[in-house]
Amino acid sequence: MIRAASTKPFGFMPFYPGPGLGGHCIPIDPIYLSWKLKTLKYRARFIELADDINTSMPEYVVSRVADALNERGRAVKGAKALVMGVAYKRDIDDVRESPSLDIIELLMKRGATVDYHDPYIPEVTTANHDHKSVPFDPATLKKYDLAVICTDHRCIDYDVLADHVALVFDARNATASMAKRDNVVKL
Repeated sequence: MIRAASTKPFGFMPFYPGPGLGGHCIPIDPIYLSWKLKTLKYRARFIELADDINTSMPEYVVSRVADALNERGRAVKGAKALVMGVAYKRDIDDVRESPSLDIIELLMKRGATVDYHDPYIPEVTTANHDHKSVPFDPATLKKYDLAVICTDHRCIDYDVLADHVALVFDARNATASMAKRDNVVKL
C-alpha cells in the first residue's frame, strides 16, 4: 500500500509501522490534548485508540518474536537475544519513552538473555537492569539466536547482521532493500 501511495506526484510522506512510539512529544502531547478535551466535555476517541495501539506494540513485537522462534523450534526462554537500537528513533542518542526498553524487559521476563547494540547509546538502564552496548562484529553477532531491529540506525550494516544471526526480526523495515532471506522476519 505504501509503495502504491508513493506513486502520487506530490504531498506524499511514508510512515512505516514500528515497535511503538517514543520520544518526548508525540506519545505524550496527544494524551494531554485528550485530557484537555475531556474537561470541555469532548472525547478524543481516535487519540485514545492510537495511544492504546502504540502502547501495546512492544508486547505485540515480543509475541511475534516468540512465534518466529517457535516456528524454528526455539523458545524465547533460554534464547540469547540482541536488540538493535535503543534510541526512540534513528540516528539520535535519545531513549526517552523508547519502546526498545520495554521490549528488552518483556524478552527478559520470558526468560531470554538480552543484550543490545546502539552506536549512539553506550549505556542504558531499563526498568530493572543496567545494560552496556555490545560490539557489532561477526564474532559477537554469532553468539545470538535472535536479533530484533527496534531502531533502524543508518550506520548499521543489516546484511552483516543477517549473515551472522540465526533469526532477525525487523520491526523497522530496515531490511527492505535486502534480498529476501529465510532468516529475516518483518513486522
